[in-house]
Amino acid sequence: MEQFTVVVGAGTLRSGDDGAIRFPHRWTAEGVTVEAAFTGAHLLHLSAAGCVLNDLYREASDDDIQLDGVRVTASGGFDEQTWASTGITYHVELDSAASADELTRLLQHVDQVAEIPRAIRAGTTVDRT
Repeated sequence: MEQFTVVVGAGTLRSGDDGAIRFPHRWTAEGVTVEAAFTGAHLLHLSAAGCVLNDLYREASDDDIQLDGVRVTASGGFDEQTWASTGITYHVELDSAASADELTRLLQHVDQVAEIPRAIRAGTTVDRT
């Protein structure tokens, strides 16, 4: 089964790849980089990865944790007959002087509050009007 993988990065963990797309970012002066193909599958996974990255910066700021860099890689597949998602997994890399315990708590908290992953987990309908 084909995997549709995206990578978003900010700060010290931004992509240096010439093919990466760069966007302004509320939480970092240098913006974010996105490595993704422009397919619906990639965009779905990008929404989850981008939300996690944003929420890591937001929640770290609330907890006075300095994040120097964040990279989130999200991946998943689809059933080839129904195109139902087989699930999305994501991996986070952090560059921070904060303790391992602080970063673990931050990651656990963001996993619970990140809006797009929560919406995807809950499921929804999509209707054409």
